[in-house]
Amino acid sequence: MDHSKKIENLLLTASVVALVAALGSLYFSEILLYIPCELCWYQRILMYPLVIILGIAAVKKDAGIATYVLPLSIIGGAISSYHYLVQKVDFIGENSVSCGVVPCTGQYINWLGFITIPFLALIGFTLITIILFFVRKLNVKEGK
Repeated sequence: MDHSKKIENLLLTASVVALVAALGSLYFSEILLYIPCELCWYQRILMYPLVIILGIAAVKKDAGIATYVLPLSIIGGAISSYHYLVQKVDFIGENSVSCGVVPCTGQYINWLGFITIPFLALIGFTLITIILFFVRKLNVKEGK
């Protein structure tokens, strides 16, 4: 498989990951009626544009978009990591800043004792980041 086809597939995969993450967050808030905390909102602010930007990049087969999208996914992953630590590490949760009406330490879900909503967001941001690093690498190999 040539590099352009791999890039196309990777961009499509990244856009699907972003779409699933966005739809998952909407499911939790609009169907299950979980009220997002402030840190959840920051993660949404960084994930939702990725759906549109990566979708357009996948359609246009634009590997150059990785440069512009990586900061969003990396910052989103950092916020998700911090939020997960706030939830799971007592010392950090007790010493974190107040999060507003809904506490950031709250865990609407806790599947298998470690999978929370910020953990799911972290998986999404991490997958997108890894995929985009591969896109950049392949794009460089193509000489672009």
